[in-house]
Amino acid sequence: MPSVTLGIVPSSFKRSTIVPVPKKPRPCSDLNDYRPVALTSVVMKCFEKLVRDFITSSLPASMDPLQFAYCHNRSTDDAIAHLLHTTLTHLDEGRGNYVKMLFVDYSSAFNTIIPSLLTTKLEDLGLHTSLCDWISNFLTDRPQSVRVGNCASSTLTLSTGAPQGCVLSPLLYSLYTHDCTATSSSNIIVKFADDTVVVGLISDNDERAYLEEIKHLENWCQENNLLLNVSKTKELIVDCSKKQERHYQPVRISGTTVERVDSFRYLGVHISQDLSWFRHTSSLAKKARQRLYHLRCLRDFRLPSKVLRNFYTCTIESILTGNITVWFGNSTKQDRQALQRVVRSAERITHSERPDLQTTYYKRCQTKARKIVKDLTHPNNRLFSLLRSGRHFHSLKAKTERLKRSFFP
Repeated sequence: MPSVTLGIVPSSFKRSTIVPVPKKPRPCSDLNDYRPVALTSVVMKCFEKLVRDFITSSLPASMDPLQFAYCHNRSTDDAIAHLLHTTLTHLDEGRGNYVKMLFVDYSSAFNTIIPSLLTTKLEDLGLHTSLCDWISNFLTDRPQSVRVGNCASSTLTLSTGAPQGCVLSPLLYSLYTHDCTATSSSNIIVKFADDTVVVGLISDNDERAYLEEIKHLENWCQENNLLLNVSKTKELIVDCSKKQERHYQPVRISGTTVERVDSFRYLGVHISQDLSWFRHTSSLAKKARQRLYHLRCLRDFRLPSKVLRNFYTCTIESILTGNITVWFGNSTKQDRQALQRVVRSAERITHSERPDLQTTYYKRCQTKARKIVKDLTHPNNRLFSLLRSGRHFHSLKAKTERLKRSFFP
């Protein structure tokens, strides 16, 4: 590793202004309904990008492969695809199998990072001591104030947490939680920054390993100064067996029972207990149709067709094709037709042809599959193998069509 020489961060560069941003359209008076975004100097952001790139290039290959955030050739659809494929594979193996998913929510995750504990973890990962000391200095003695409109609070100096909105904060949080991994082979923990899912692959109605995994996670959070938000933590059960009457054991965290839901929005995708995509596609179609109104307004203002096409690509097509490699393959014909009608409406408004969703899905699957094949460390690498011609992939061996179409056409 090349030598690293970093000095002390000046206090003026660490100064930040906190702007509360609503998490939902109509926030209440509860402070938890707002996200504290830190505004820092442009110079510091540029320097943070240099440090971030250096850290990512220095990390060992032994990092948790199920942390999909801020890693090369990883994205949200990779995390969702791995989650769903693991679930479908387990269901495909036996008739009595079912899967429990615990979608974990942390209270102010970024703001609870302990710099000294983070420094120790970074040193264990093999990062240079000077770099670890600089990060510790960057996170301590940070002056900040809160601004709402034209009103600003007095300055307060903090030495805990990583400010949300800084370039380095998401990466530092991912490294802070890199040792949060499953302890049993029948469980996996899928992470995308602070979006965490504990997946229990249940067989023979034996949920002991899954419940012990949650207990271990609770203890790990206590040791690392992270607080589980039980009210926002949800459990989803995927059970395709219709012949058996089951009595699922409830999950309790800190004495509170976790709510069980029929569907959950994870990384922008609605996952239902029956693994159908009607709710997700309905939500996409509704959002896209709302934006068609603005597209018609632009057309009525007689804007150039190029502007209309760009608006469609940025605000409508981006919605219809978000994480499309994950859900489109298993969506029903009716769901696809509902989304395709939005595309045809946009074609009539812009007077130009747009690529259909089936073609977009196929191209993106091909591109992603070829990238995964070249990346031996990718957790989904084993799903794809090329035929001798090198042009086509082997078909996935599965008992059900749903598993075959879980990630690839």
